[in-house]
Amino acid sequence: MSYICPVCKEPLFIRNNSYICNNNHCFDISKKGYVNLLLSKGNKTIHGDDKEMIRARCDFLDTENYKPLCDAVCELITENAFCDMAVLDCGCGECYYTARIYDAVREKFPLRLYGIDISKEAVTKGHKRNKEISLAVASVFHLPFSDNSFDLLITMFSPFCKEEYLRVLKPGGYLLMAIPLEKHLWELKQAVYDTPYKNSPEDYNIDGLTLIKSKEVKYIMNLRDNHIIKCLFDMTPYKIKTSPSDRAKLDNIECLDVTAHFGVLLYKNDKNKSPL
Repeated sequence: MSYICPVCKEPLFIRNNSYICNNNHCFDISKKGYVNLLLSKGNKTIHGDDKEMIRARCDFLDTENYKPLCDAVCELITENAFCDMAVLDCGCGECYYTARIYDAVREKFPLRLYGIDISKEAVTKGHKRNKEISLAVASVFHLPFSDNSFDLLITMFSPFCKEEYLRVLKPGGYLLMAIPLEKHLWELKQAVYDTPYKNSPEDYNIDGLTLIKSKEVKYIMNLRDNHIIKCLFDMTPYKIKTSPSDRAKLDNIECLDVTAHFGVLLYKNDKNKSPL
């Protein structure tokens, strides 16, 4: 399996230090460990998460406060893993989960693991976590892969594009999705907002996919460092939606117990499934 050209959709092949298609569209492999397959639209360039947000996420995730979630994800995946499975992490970020998934599956079977994200900063960090993961700068709304390419897709709090996911997922393949549930980060929101709100209940049904297993992961994170508390806030979408004055309420909080509340959902693609 290989990438496809984002311009003409022809397969890309490695030549020297570049990916090139039969129409001579060429994409260089960065020294930082990724290929950029994200096409800019006119004068608009999509950058994704910046260095500050990536640094906040790395600093927080490296404390292992999300390890129970990561463990639950790895457990579900390894239960359904098989030899030489092809896996894509859609919106892999800095590959905290991707690298752990690679290690967990490799204990049982060889696999081919790809990760895509629109942030160059994120995939650069991801390459440092695990150089065996094939990384590309690309959008989940225009996946640079041919139809029916993957046995498993992973999406950890990333934008969801059902049409593209169903296009690249093999018949009988799996989609694993992690989402925040009702009480996720409740105490953090209470500390920042005058009228905090709980996360809205999700509709877990996805047309074209069958939910075969779900798991709730809920625990308390005992945060005892102001920098880590701020990192947790800054790695969420709340950062760009919150006024500086509300964000400043975190400045003097040194200790905070925060609820982590996730749903881990495993779906199966039953399209074109042959009768038993």
